[in-house]
Amino acid sequence: MHRNLGDKDLNLPQYYNNRELSWLDFNYRVLQDAQDKNNPLLEQLNFISIFSSNLDEFFMVRVAGLQDQVKMGYDKPENKAQLTPKQQLDQIKIKNKDIVDLQYKRYNELIDDLKQYQVEIIKPEQLPDDLLPQLESEFKSGILPTLTPLGIDAYHPFPKLNNKSLNIFVDIDTEDDINSAIVQIPSLISRFYSFNKGDKQYIIMIEDIITYFISDLFTGYTVLNTFTFRITRNADLSIHEDGAEDLLIEIERFLKERKRGTAVRLEVDGRQATHEDIVWIINQLDVHDNDVYFLDGPLDLTMLSDLVEHLSNKLKYLKYNKYVPQIPQSLGNNNIFDLSLKRDIFFHHPYESFEPIVDFIREASEDPNTIAIKQTLYRVSKDSPIINSLKNAAENGKQVTVLVELKARFDEENNVHWARMLEDAGCHVIYGMTHLKTHSKIALVVKRINQQLTSFIHLGTGNYNDKTANIYTDMGLITTNADIAEDAINFFNYLSGYSVKPVYNKLIVAPFDIRDVFLARIDNEIKSHRDNGNGKIIMKMNSLTDKDIILKLFEASCAGVKVQLIIRGICCLKPGVPGISENIEVVSIVGRFLEHSRIYYFHNNGDDIIYLSSADAMTRNMIKRVEILFPVEDKEIAKRLLDYMNLQLSDNQKGRYQDQFGQYHYIKNNLSPLNSQAFLMKEAMNYGQQLKEDNAKPQVMSVNERKGWFSKFRKQFKK
Repeated sequence: MHRNLGDKDLNLPQYYNNRELSWLDFNYRVLQDAQDKNNPLLEQLNFISIFSSNLDEFFMVRVAGLQDQVKMGYDKPENKAQLTPKQQLDQIKIKNKDIVDLQYKRYNELIDDLKQYQVEIIKPEQLPDDLLPQLESEFKSGILPTLTPLGIDAYHPFPKLNNKSLNIFVDIDTEDDINSAIVQIPSLISRFYSFNKGDKQYIIMIEDIITYFISDLFTGYTVLNTFTFRITRNADLSIHEDGAEDLLIEIERFLKERKRGTAVRLEVDGRQATHEDIVWIINQLDVHDNDVYFLDGPLDLTMLSDLVEHLSNKLKYLKYNKYVPQIPQSLGNNNIFDLSLKRDIFFHHPYESFEPIVDFIREASEDPNTIAIKQTLYRVSKDSPIINSLKNAAENGKQVTVLVELKARFDEENNVHWARMLEDAGCHVIYGMTHLKTHSKIALVVKRINQQLTSFIHLGTGNYNDKTANIYTDMGLITTNADIAEDAINFFNYLSGYSVKPVYNKLIVAPFDIRDVFLARIDNEIKSHRDNGNGKIIMKMNSLTDKDIILKLFEASCAGVKVQLIIRGICCLKPGVPGISENIEVVSIVGRFLEHSRIYYFHNNGDDIIYLSSADAMTRNMIKRVEILFPVEDKEIAKRLLDYMNLQLSDNQKGRYQDQFGQYHYIKNNLSPLNSQAFLMKEAMNYGQQLKEDNAKPQVMSVNERKGWFSKFRKQFKK
């Protein structure tokens, strides 16, 4: 899409950040929290684990997709920063190599810091002599039986190694020649082993234990050298929906295929690997130099989350103080169904407990007055209480319809399992729509009250997952609004049967409609600013990539509209560019909780319009997913949301702002220190304590009460 504004060409590549490079910048901000000494030591290690997990998925999906384009000879530049797939891969390697080097530098620093707490991560040869028999016993009884050495020669070709598995490459002197073998480390045994002596705890990695005893696997031969390596494979494979008689069967086929995708990255413990062996592995895997990473430490640092959990009992003071989500301010001690008949109820997780949402479905499943429950499920927890309630409801004779999104990336296998279980319990299970992912978060409960059917609707920004609700910031609303109830009924009928797309009263549903509404709202803000001089937009989301929306925001900035964007991850827009985006500010917050809620605010000449949504302003969300954007019409809730966004814009502890060159910097000023997440935890705990002390049912905090809490922190950013 080309757009000019007078003499300004808004399509120039210098106004945009490349999507993939912007994502790497986000992951670097995650790594910065591993460098932030205000975070407890074990939490810093945990951020390294998160960084590693993020990077694995990035290679399996985004890098894999670019590599496929290069292999197919596709050399057209993407439409924002104008980089070809080959150029993107080259720049990814340059940027990511530096970041990964910093990751391992920080890992080694933190491991060294652990020594002062009597915890040492060591090699087997460093273990005190009196503990070596215990180590040998552990190897022979708990590790050796699980291992299968795979020789490589004319009769034993290079094995097809599993995605993300750890492998030990072994050079063996067979007298006549030097041969090679590979020992794949089983994924179902522990990654590390702990040995205690007095107050001291020694941690040894599984690959180091196997290497120490490697001769036991090659009796009669001399092992010359070993090193550990790891392969990341392409997981961005196509699900063939067209013509599939049963999508569950097609998904199961796809999952088997994904485990054996082409190699997209080779990681090597570079401390012992030889050049000749690496060249040989590269040729076997058909990867390029750009795809090889030599690392200064153990591979797959996602294991640090397990290590942190292991050390938490002994070193719990090196973790965040435990936070217990509180009773929602908007609910108090009221019954959720009784109160929602009177007004909308707002939820802000994890500051406020997700338990009322679990109870919402559970109570509906048990209430004899419940006629029907309908719900979308995208990602749920391993032992989901919501799944159990839906099964219970169906077994109690209620009409239960569940849309299980089988194409939720990396949750496909779990969702196939849940779909079969729900079907067996008597639920009507649907799988979404062809070529679209259903990412919407909506639940509908229909009850008979006073001989009339009444609909209760929950709408949210995040998944119905009781585990991630403790670590992701998300928002939700329960309402009995008649227009939204009609929309919810039509929405589920549209997904479950054959009908044209409904005309909704208040819900705005992608594909396409959400983007159209955003463009119209921004246009309205431009007009309002020209007429009244008060145009303002605030958007909070995970990522901003959609060019149509970016172009419209550029137009708004050029017209003088103030635009404030709170974007955790990818941001393809560069703010603060003179004459183009100088009225746009971009802030990113990475902290204890994963910022996941999506809020869209338009000043509308003082008659505020505010929405919550499951959707980011990304092209995939706009046109390739079924998403819901829903209005917040309760003025108290809307004001609370506006105050919340102003609070985040004022965060000078975890907030970073993006400059006109696409670089992020911590917000520094002379105002009182403000960590927005810590602030909201404290606020929620104060409310919970008040509720206990008063033994009453206080109403939601008034707007005037909240206003004083924020005023001293608000400011204009100075770039």
